[in-house]
Amino acid sequence: GKPEKLDFIGADRASVDPDRCVGCGLCANVCRFHAIEIHGGRAEISEYACEGCGVCAHVCPQKAVSMVPDITGSREIYRGGQLFSTASLKMGRGNSGKLVNEVKAVLREAKDTAPLAIIDGSPGIGCPVISSITGVDLTLIAAEPSLSGKSDLERLLQTADMLQVPVVVCVNKYDVDPEKTAQIEEICDRMDIPFVGKIPFDRQASAAINKGVSVADFDCPARDAIRQVYDNVMDILNRFPD
Repeated sequence: GKPEKLDFIGADRASVDPDRCVGCGLCANVCRFHAIEIHGGRAEISEYACEGCGVCAHVCPQKAVSMVPDITGSREIYRGGQLFSTASLKMGRGNSGKLVNEVKAVLREAKDTAPLAIIDGSPGIGCPVISSITGVDLTLIAAEPSLSGKSDLERLLQTADMLQVPVVVCVNKYDVDPEKTAQIEEICDRMDIPFVGKIPFDRQASAAINKGVSVADFDCPARDAIRQVYDNVMDILNRFPD
């Protein structure tokens, strides 16, 4: 059915009152993001360039600039046999830990009826990732076999350790750089972290994405490897106390 949609209010954005603005240009001069231009004797703010820092509102002698709540996207909740919570952002808007937390909060409604909740965590190592893994029973880290992927993995392992969240690791497209994959396996062995599988580079995975279907619907090596990763993860998760 149709999802339930709720506005998501992100950080504030600058707004200009045209009746007060005299076009002095002071706000445009101090905006380090070049989000303000003077047109027709009035300041105009680009909604895509403004970062909501508030300097323009602080320096405006006419008090023509104010910071207003910005609707950055919407949260979408699908209810039925299973509960699915997601969100859509407007063009140019960035993800945030606050948004991830609100998407996760919906899942708590089903904690007494659903035996398992799966969160597709945010990529990277920033605030949205911290929000993604906070409070979960187990985190599966999909590492990339590259120098940056190895570095991000090490930093994410440190974050998970501080949050006291158990982790397991797999490597995606492992055969692109077998040497880096081996280094990641060594890290896991050294830190006593379960290594749950390696997924090969598979062009049929891209074909599945282009067709808008799951890799699980394709008979390909990547599907078989993902299934093995899933089995290994569930075996570990099922050992946890209820």
